Amino acid sequence: MSKLVTIYGGSGFVGRYITQRMAQQGWRVRVAVRRPNEALFVKPYGVVGQVEPVFCNIRDDDSVRSVMQTADAVVNCVGILVEEGRNGFEAVQAEGAGRIARIAAEQGVGRMVHISAIGADSASASVYARTKAAGEGAVLEHFPQAVILRPSIVFGAEDGFFNRFAGMAQVSPVLPLVGANTRFQPVWVEDVAAAAVKGVLGEAAPGVYELGGPEVKTFRELMQMMLGIIRRRRALVNLPFPLARLQAGALDLGSRLTGGLLTNRLLTRDQVANLARDNVVAPHVRGLKELGIEPTPMEAVLPDYLWRYRPTGQYAAIKDSAGNLR
Repeated sequence: MSKLVTIYGGSGFVGRYITQRMAQQGWRVRVAVRRPNEALFVKPYGVVGQVEPVFCNIRDDDSVRSVMQTADAVVNCVGILVEEGRNGFEAVQAEGAGRIARIAAEQGVGRMVHISAIGADSASASVYARTKAAGEGAVLEHFPQAVILRPSIVFGAEDGFFNRFAGMAQVSPVLPLVGANTRFQPVWVEDVAAAAVKGVLGEAAPGVYELGGPEVKTFRELMQMMLGIIRRRRALVNLPFPLARLQAGALDLGSRLTGGLLTNRLLTRDQVANLARDNVVAPHVRGLKELGIEPTPMEAVLPDYLWRYRPTGQYAAIKDSAGNLR
């Protein structure tokens, strides 16, 4: 019988690519998510019955344990950028990660891969970064042989970074940037998924890997690249951190005053704290090179999905060719 991997958050942005690759490896894949009915799109990643979405609440021991039964490996892709209801940073990224690792050890699971993030730091001003670090610590405490992956900003067709700002550029003449000079090292989602698969297959030594692409660019430079691809001219305005904190604080307050009914997804104070620090691979750490993965440049991927934000969409190249005939 083929081996089984349980992927927590296996229908999310990064998780779905890991799910697809594990199915291609011939493994059975159990996709543990909060809303299985919204994850049915993963079923065609394999043959009939090979990939199955199942309900799981990572805040509950019994729920985590039930979907891990008989698994040979587990992957934790669960993470949040904004707190909502009971799904806070501590509950999801620290306690949830530790719960998965503890139960995996109890059940004798062979391998574990945990997706964290560059910037995970117990001393950070950001709760997001502190709980990422706490999650890593809990994973290593219970499952010392785990493979922990820390990607920089992850890009790909469903990403929430380039798509978000390209969408804004469609309707706004100005793009406000918090931390315009902060540096990032975007990594393609397929490269992250390939690294996770190596961890599951035992082709990666245990420990922490920081994943970044071949280019390091500032936030402003990334937006300039994006605008060039979607063929739009927009003003890029640096929003000073003191002003950004004030605006984010007002938005956070509005969310609290509504009892969380209006979740602040625009800009939080925690996100401002994160944007104040570079998000690049640290020197002398293991990364994609040590995993035998050649990082993919942004220029090779971004045009494949950002074309829809161009003024003429998919017809931009045809319009250019027609113009050359004049």
